[in-house]
Amino acid sequence: MKFVISSSALTSLLTTTGKVISNKNALPILDYFLFELAGKELTVTASDLETTMISKITVDSVESEGVIAVPLKIIDSLKDIPEQPLTIESDDETWMIKISRKNGSSQIPGTSGLSYPTLPELEADAVSTEFDADTLQMGINKCVFATADDEMRPVMNGIYVNAAGKEVVFVATDGHKMVKFTSEEENEVAASFILSKKPANVLKNMLVKEEGAIAVSSDKKNVVFTLSKCKLICRLIEGVYPNYNAAIPQANPYKVIVDRVEFINAIKRVAVCSNQATNLIKLDIDTNVINLTAQDLDFSYSAEESVACSYEGAHIEIAFKSTYIIDLLNNLDTPSVMIELADSSRAGVFKPIYTDAQSTNTLMLLMPMRINA
Repeated sequence: MKFVISSSALTSLLTTTGKVISNKNALPILDYFLFELAGKELTVTASDLETTMISKITVDSVESEGVIAVPLKIIDSLKDIPEQPLTIESDDETWMIKISRKNGSSQIPGTSGLSYPTLPELEADAVSTEFDADTLQMGINKCVFATADDEMRPVMNGIYVNAAGKEVVFVATDGHKMVKFTSEEENEVAASFILSKKPANVLKNMLVKEEGAIAVSSDKKNVVFTLSKCKLICRLIEGVYPNYNAAIPQANPYKVIVDRVEFINAIKRVAVCSNQATNLIKLDIDTNVINLTAQDLDFSYSAEESVACSYEGAHIEIAFKSTYIIDLLNNLDTPSVMIELADSSRAGVFKPIYTDAQSTNTLMLLMPMRINA
């Protein structure tokens, strides 16, 4: 194999594709990229068996085609090279890879690509549909922080995606907090799956550069996202997702409107004095004011602060884990938020407040803590 390619283009492609390579792989070959050169098209594959990314790039010129496995370390060899043509060639007998540049060259050992795992194929009954790139990115962004790390309930370790009728719904929960993001979008074909956290994070970063529709095909085990310059194949989390709608309170009579940034900053200041084990912070809500308090009796720490709000109703006391409530508020994007409450034992519902009509809807739910915890 021997070809010429732009240094910056190759570095960018490998950096993106390499994000799916795990630090601890079951197979040594998975520490490598698979390079396949046919004509002027270079196909680069990276995998950890659960997630596989296939990227394609056009090279400047080709002297000979071939297939070789290239170590991840090639990124270190390329990242400080300024933009210039690179000549990359490999020896079919020793698998040594030589990278020649304007003022020097590097050699790194490769290996045969024949032992690289074959790509998973979708079953004949796979469902194919399309998602708007912005909707897909926004849904993942809103939900991924709320996924769990629970070996006993693996379905909660991913984002549930359900496209049906006139909407697409993204849901994530860890049992303490939950996010439901809904977007108005016509779906000719119904599709639903649970996307693991790792490929979700990889995908959301790639979608920043995408426009228009993203082709999505899925069966019971895998989902394939086809982007403009690459393809992402993800092993799905199998199982039945919990009935998330049943967890959403239908009648929270008390509605509090508060400035989001001011509220976050006040919580952070008070939470410094909360118990390190519980991070409990109490909200004492009265007419147009939220009184925040936290204490750590073990070290005699305590703090309190008042935040102005818009509220007229009965006095409410409720406690939340400060780190969770900060996570929720940081993932809302409006200046003000509405908090819907019922009593100290029922979940609080957090919603963004928009000044105009939206085609999307975000709902975040947070379970309270016992005030005497």
